This record gives sequence, structure tokens and C-alpha cells, in this order.
Amino acid sequence: MSEATVDVADLRHHGGVEADATDAPLREDIRLLGRVLGEVIGEQSGDDVLALVESTRVEAFRLRRSEVDRASVAARLGALDVRSANHVIRAFSHFSLLANLAEDLHHERRRRIHRIEGSPPQKGSLAATFELLDAAHLDADVVARELAGALVSPVVTAHPTEVRRRTISRVQRQITELIRRRDRSAPGEADDPAWSAELQRAVLTLWQTALLRLSRLRLVDEIDEALRYYEASLFEVVPAINAELRRALCERWPSAGLDRPVLLPGSWIGGDRDGNPFVTADAVRRASTRQAETALGHHLAELLTLHDELSMSDRLITPTPELARLADASADDSPFRADEPYRRALYGVHARLAATAQRVLGSVPGPPPHAVLEPYGTPDELLADLATIDASLRTHGAGALADDRLARLREAVEAFGFHLAGLDMRQNSAVHEQVLAELLAWAGVCPDYAALDEERRVELLVGELRVRRPLVRPDAALSDLARGELDVLCAAADQVRALGPQAVPNYVISMCESVSDVLEVAVLLKEVGLLDPDDPSSAHPGPRCPVGISPLFETIGDLQRAARTVTAVLGQPLYRALVRNRGDVQEVMLGYSDSNKDGGYLAANWALYRAELALVEVARREGVRLRLFHGRGGTVGRGGGPSYDAIRAQPPGAVAGALRITEQGEVIAAKYGEPDRARRNLEAMVAATLEATLLDTEGLGDDPEPAYALLDDLAARAQQAYRALVHETPGFVDWFRAATPIRELAELNIGSRPPSRKAGDSIADLRAIPWVFSWSQARIMLPGWYGTGSALESWVDGDPARLARLQELHRRWPWFRTMLSNMGMVLAKTDLDLAARYAELVPDERLRHRVFDQLTAEHGRSCRMLLAVTGDDRLLADNPSLARSIRNRFPYLEPLHHLQVEMLRRRRDSDHGEGPDDELVRRNIQLTINGIATALRNSG
Repeated sequence: MSEATVDVADLRHHGGVEADATDAPLREDIRLLGRVLGEVIGEQSGDDVLALVESTRVEAFRLRRSEVDRASVAARLGALDVRSANHVIRAFSHFSLLANLAEDLHHERRRRIHRIEGSPPQKGSLAATFELLDAAHLDADVVARELAGALVSPVVTAHPTEVRRRTISRVQRQITELIRRRDRSAPGEADDPAWSAELQRAVLTLWQTALLRLSRLRLVDEIDEALRYYEASLFEVVPAINAELRRALCERWPSAGLDRPVLLPGSWIGGDRDGNPFVTADAVRRASTRQAETALGHHLAELLTLHDELSMSDRLITPTPELARLADASADDSPFRADEPYRRALYGVHARLAATAQRVLGSVPGPPPHAVLEPYGTPDELLADLATIDASLRTHGAGALADDRLARLREAVEAFGFHLAGLDMRQNSAVHEQVLAELLAWAGVCPDYAALDEERRVELLVGELRVRRPLVRPDAALSDLARGELDVLCAAADQVRALGPQAVPNYVISMCESVSDVLEVAVLLKEVGLLDPDDPSSAHPGPRCPVGISPLFETIGDLQRAARTVTAVLGQPLYRALVRNRGDVQEVMLGYSDSNKDGGYLAANWALYRAELALVEVARREGVRLRLFHGRGGTVGRGGGPSYDAIRAQPPGAVAGALRITEQGEVIAAKYGEPDRARRNLEAMVAATLEATLLDTEGLGDDPEPAYALLDDLAARAQQAYRALVHETPGFVDWFRAATPIRELAELNIGSRPPSRKAGDSIADLRAIPWVFSWSQARIMLPGWYGTGSALESWVDGDPARLARLQELHRRWPWFRTMLSNMGMVLAKTDLDLAARYAELVPDERLRHRVFDQLTAEHGRSCRMLLAVTGDDRLLADNPSLARSIRNRFPYLEPLHHLQVEMLRRRRDSDHGEGPDDELVRRNIQLTINGIATALRNSG
């Protein structure tokens, strides 16, 4: 095949926009990868398939340049037989995947050039943040006060939007490394035939590897999948960032230096059982055990490597007496190490940690120890021994060795302990009520707890929290629900006892609405021995519990009532004493997904901002330190978008040195799949937290109330417009289910969690993730913009002064600017011409037009008003990187969308769905879902 035939990446122009000259390496990479893929397709599937794929590619790019009509492209693809369609779908899915890979490499390449050229630190880096902090001339006492209890915690969850198989990701990494190797090679070496052959083999492997899983992911698979990111990047990056942050703070404000790590990853996988029946006691044990195995395995391996490296002889150096005692206690009597005290000491440390692993896990990861010694009780005991080694090295001029692997291991033990990451528990408040009602009835305390009003419930629960006796015996005859919930909590208690309080740091209450919702969890924690009503050994009286209770406010109504609820909870003396004994820290979780589904993009975002302002005031009044936990997803409709901008756009006082954020689905792989990306994303999260805590980032001056009142008005207008479509338009749910692949998503094997909380056909019953995912597939992206255009247009109402007021807010207010910027990203990914093809799947013609006409009108308003407020002449004027990405990737989406619509039509028209072609149609639909999600990158 000639290069012209297989050149799949003529991306120099798109829509009349000239590509930046600095993008030439990116275009070359895409051209190279496309050419190799084309050669593989031709070799493996024949010249006729390659010709079909290539002609489809040419038409897709001609369409993007407005040289052909979309209807003709759709008709051509719609006429393909199911097997030919399969070839095209697979080819363009791989094109999209390889374009993403090239794009990531180009970002990496540009950052490297930026560093080499000595350009100023990039926004979101710790270096740039400390320049801002230095310019602010902060007082050390202020820094110490604001960063007390500092915590930045990305919390991985198993929410199912990652469509790629682990096997595919592995081949992607192989190709990435090959391109990197070529970039590092000397001139002339890039044409090495061996390198080209290796790339060809990798792409061949990719082509012959199935994109789809044969079966749905199990919870154990999700646990293991999340853990691979520790070896991939987190073991390297988390300790490095903590060390850099500690060093930078101590240099500037020695009295405010941190004595513990700030960046601490967390997890929900295996503890989040809200709507997931697969999260059982065994799942909690599996998650905690695998996490501990991962942490202990890492520490043990590092100790053995240190043993090999620290070969100093006491014939040449003099260790400290403490180090000598540590070596003598190792039970290492090998004559070959008699003069090597560090090696003997490290063998002893390894043996003690191996004994810890044996106690916790029942086995030892890696090589067995040389002797059986006493296990460490806590990570602090291990850290003390490592500190002894560190101090001794520095006495004989080996500080450089202490600052290398040993320093990294010490930071790793501080960050990961024996538990690796805190495993949160989560369950719905309705389940707690049902379980506790059963326990109270069994114990004869209250025959009908559900019938009590709130005041009587609180009185009963407070009474239970004052006594130590449990409600039920271990052998009590309980329902499956109650027994399962108690077993889960017992398993969590076992992990806390085995691994320490960091193993299960928080219990999140979904749909929390009242004081009793919080106290019910406290009683259940007491039931399994985690909460002690009054520990007599403590210097401070009152209840104690190693697990914090975190109410989660999700709907717009719950967010509006959040401050009132938290005030009432903290107003209970017994609960307030519990918080006081936990360092006066109260965590509150905020839900982005359900609030958006409830009231739309602008209304949900403003409800969250208002809730945070009110919660900050409650915390100030009650004398507690507020820690907010943001339940964000990957897409803008679920709180997604650049983390740095989102954190800096928080209300004053809402960050306060502490922040937890969920990381979900495809976002985890995108952020943490490799050290460079993990470093960039985690550093941005920490940097933004420091800035939002120590600097004035709101920008509204001393009187923000007029701006708040304006947004109150806009949010009400936006919610009214959104609800008029989603909740009040007759037949809207039928339209949504016909025009998007929501039903087909349930068949895609991408997660263990069911797509709905309960059986039902309403929007309320549907989980937010498939709701957003489906709109993304149809390129409507409704959750990220609908209602905002109506709100802005109706408020401005043609008044130039009002438009100028919005423009001023856009300039001054980071929250408003970030909210609109994120909406602009979504609008740029929306394509209503493609969406019209999906709308054709709605059988009722009147319903089809009634809904789609509203979508079209609101989309026009939203684009028009966004550009008017920002002053830009086009979408993504503020984000040229994403504009380039869309130029590069979206032509590959065109065939996938048209074929998805055609396959959906064929499947829904089929009477039986049992023939061989019907199975291939179903598989083609799943492949298009995979390919579109890959190209969009943040689909759920």
C-alpha cells in the first residue's frame, strides 16, 4: 500500500482553522500510528477491508471540512452489512485510541520542552504556587493555623465508566514507551528497522486483542484494577510530592512545618455498598487485605533493595550505638555480613515487617525473612527503626544515601502505612433505618422505630449511645439485610483492629436528611465495637470512634438544607463530644451527580456553592474544622473538569487546608496510569488546595452578596427551564430511552454496580452515571449545559448593562468563570447534527420533534449567551489545547456515531434477536459505545 492510501491523519486543517506549527510532532505521530494500523488492517483483514476503512476515513474528514453532506455519509455507512460494519467500527475505535495516545505524548513533550527552555513554572505546579505564596508575604502563624490538619485525598471509586480493558491499556503503554524511546534516540536512529518492527508487532497485538470483556467486571476485579495504579505511579509520586511539600513549607515557615504527609489516597472500592449488593463482609475483607498486601509488599521489597545498597563496612565507618543495637537485634548471624551493620539491621527490620504481614495477611509477600522476629505493632514503630538508620548514615557523611531510597521509603510508610489507603464505608440512610428498626425490635427496646417522629427517634438513639451493651447477640435471628449490614461493619471493625484507624477512616451516609440519619450510624458503629460511649482510659470524657461519620447531601433540596441539618447534628451534645474527641473535625460530603440530574447544570453548581458557604458559617459558629468531600465524576455534568480550577473556585473558607475528591472510571486511568501524568494531576490538586486555603481566590471583594443574589436568580431560572424539559415534558423519558443507548449500556461489561438503584422507569430511579453516559454517546451532553442559556438570556433581556454585569463577574469571579468554561467544553463536544440522527430512533414523530426542538433552541441560546458573556468569538477560545484535541479526534467519531445509530435501529427492529447477525449487531453496538467513550475521554 502506498503511504497516500494509508495516511489516516491529514489533520493540518479543520473547519478552516490552521493547526499550530508546534503541533507538527503530534501530526507526525498520528500519521505514523495511523499508517502502521492501516498496514496491519490490510495484512490481517485484506485490501478490501482496508479500502473500506480508508474511504470511510476520507469521507469523515471531508465531512468535517464541509466538503460532503452528512446524510450521504450516513446513508453509505447505513448500507453496510453487519460484518463490514464491524471492521469499520473496530478500525475507528483503534484510530481514536491511538490518537489519544499521540495526544498524551505530545502534552508530555511540550511540558518537557517548557522545562528545558526555563520558562516560568506552569499554573498548577507547586513551584508556581509557592511563587504566589511568597508574593503574598504570609505570616507563619497564619500558615500554621490554616494548614493544621491539612489533607488532600483523591478517593478512587468503582463507578463504571472505564470502558477499556486492562489488556488494551497494557498494549497502549507499550506503544507509548516505543514513541518515547524514539524521541530520546539520536538523529538517524528513529528509522531503525528493529524499532519499526517492534511498533508493528505492538499495533498487531492491539488489532488482534478484543476490545470488549466477555463478562461483567466483578468487585474483586475492580479492587485489583485500582491497586495496579500504585505500582504504575502512586508509590513513586505520592511520597515525592509529600516530601517536596514538606521541604518547601519548612524552608519558608519553619514553625508551620508539617509533621505528617498531606497527600493521602483513599478508596471506596469494596466499602461502597449503596445500591451495590456485591459489597459484602467478604468484599470488605478482600479490599482491605489486598490493600495491605500491596503496601506491605512494597515496603518489604524496598527494604531488601536497601539491604543490597547499604553495604557499608564498620571497618571503614562507625555507625551510631542505636544502629549497632538494631543490627545486633536482627538475629542475622551470617559471617559474610558480620562487618555490615546496615545490612544486618535492614534484615532485622525486614523480618519484623514480614512478621507483621504474616499476622495481618497470613502470608508474606515476596521472599521469606531470614528469621522469625516480633512483628511491628504500628507503622510508627517501623518508622522509628528507619529513623535510626537515617540518623546513623548522616554521622559518617552518608547523608546522600539517607536522602535517596531510604527517604522515599520513610515517606511511603508515612503515607501508606500498613493499610495503603483509607477504605470508606457508604450506605443509604434508608437501609440504616430499616436495619436499626429490626435490631431495636429484636432487643425489645422499641417495637416500631419507623413509626417514631424525629424528636422521639433522636431521644431513643441518644439513650442507646450512652450505654455500652449491644442490642443483639451474635447468634440473633435477623433478616438477610440486617445480618449482612452487621457483618460488613464487623469486617470493617476487624480491619481497624488489624491495620489501625486509618484503614477505615470514614462512614458516608447517602441521602442524609436528619439528625437521626447520623445517630443511626453511630449506634450501628457502637454495635460492632467501633464506637465506645465513654472510654475510661481517655483524658477527655465522652464517646470515641476511630471512624468519622460523613453526611452526604445529594439533591438540590438536600444541599439547600445541608447547613440546617449539620447545625442540628452538632447541636446534639453527645455527637458534639464525639466530634471533639476526633480533633473537632467534621467531614461533609457533597454530591454533584444527583443534584445535576435533579435540577440541571447551573442550578446544581450554584446549590453546591451556596451549601458550602452555609456550611463554612456553621463550622465557624460551632467551632469545628470543616472538611468537604466532593463526589465529582469525570464529566462536567457530574462535577468534572480541571481539578486545579475547580478547587481554586471554591467559596472562601471551604477548602481550609483539607479536601477529598472522588476519582472515577476512565478518569483514574487518564490521571494515574503513568508517573508523569500522576505527578501533574496530584501536584495540581495539592497546589490548588494551598492557594484556595492561603490566598483570596474568590475575587468578589468585601461585599459578595449582590453577586450571590444574581446567581440565586439565574439558578432559579435555569432550574425552571431544565425541569420544564426533563421532568415536565410528557414522554420525555420515552424520548430519552429511545434516542440514547441507555438500555444497551446495561449490557456493557464495565462494572459490578447495577445501572439503577431500584427497579423503575423514572429518571429518579436511574443512576447519574448511565444518565450522563447516555447523553454523551448521543453527543447531546444535556447534563452539562441545558437551562443555562435560558437563564442568562431571560435575565439579560436585551439590557446591555445587565450583560456588562455578567461580563464583569466573568472577569472577577473564578467560580463563575470556571462554571462557564466547563460548560463551553461540553458545548464544544456537543453535536446536534449528529444528535438528530439519534433522535430519528424515537418512533413517535410528534414526540421526537417536541423534545428535539427544545434541545436545539436551548443549545443555540447557550452558545450565544456563553460567547456574549465571555467576549470570545468561538467556543474553546480559552482552551486551545482542547480545541486541538477535538480537531484531531472527532473525525474518527463520525463513522462510529452513524454506525451506532444504524445498529441500534437494526436491533430494535429485530423481532427475535437470536440469530448470528443479531449477536453481531449487539456486539457492534457495544464496540461503538467503547469507541465513542474512548474518543470523548470523559464520558461518565
